[in-house]
Amino acid sequence: EAVYALLLKGTDWLSTENAVELKIGATTITADQTKEKPNKTEAGTGYFKTSWNGIEVQPAMADVTVTKKDAGLSWGAVYWQYFEQLDKITPAKTPLQVKKKLFIQKNTAAGFVLEPVTTGSKVKVGDKLIVRIELRSDRDMEYVHMKDMRASGAEPVNVLSSYKYQDGLGYYEATHDASTNFFFGNLPKGTYVFEYPLIITHEGDFSNGVTSVQCMYAPEFTSNSEGVRLHIGE
Repeated sequence: EAVYALLLKGTDWLSTENAVELKIGATTITADQTKEKPNKTEAGTGYFKTSWNGIEVQPAMADVTVTKKDAGLSWGAVYWQYFEQLDKITPAKTPLQVKKKLFIQKNTAAGFVLEPVTTGSKVKVGDKLIVRIELRSDRDMEYVHMKDMRASGAEPVNVLSSYKYQDGLGYYEATHDASTNFFFGNLPKGTYVFEYPLIITHEGDFSNGVTSVQCMYAPEFTSNSEGVRLHIGE
């Protein structure tokens, strides 16, 4: 009812006569159809989608041209999806940036000390790891989901999901079997640091996965950390 009331006054946003024309490389796409694949537009909004399989994707498709011949609003996005080994994933820089580091918490005479986990670090059963995630956003966002994967050789200390508040940011932290999830209803522009502890439970060579973050209603705003490998034991 609210949307209908807004559409009753002012500019008629839905009365567009000319469809947006897209050019992906050498292929021209219109809302009506392409030679290879017909597009069925959604009534009222004119929404349509076209996809290609991996063998059809060419480097020239990186050049995208959008032409709109009438007034009004239009929006869209281009996605490239592929599968990769978690350990080979490299960090992605977008309006959202996320970095992940692991630390061993050691008890010394001067108090607790955090030692970064590197390739040569000796991590053993019983050690307490601190996961530190640094999240940067260059603009205000809403409804953002951040998922931090976890190696199977480590168990979280915080097992109860709850709402938390720190540094002016409120969020819900939920612990799952293989990941810890953070949900932000409102994510203001800035830099935020999150930490939570893990306990090493058994030896082995594990993939600690990546940390990924994405705006749930604008999925083009997404990012991920690099893949981390965790060696436990001799």
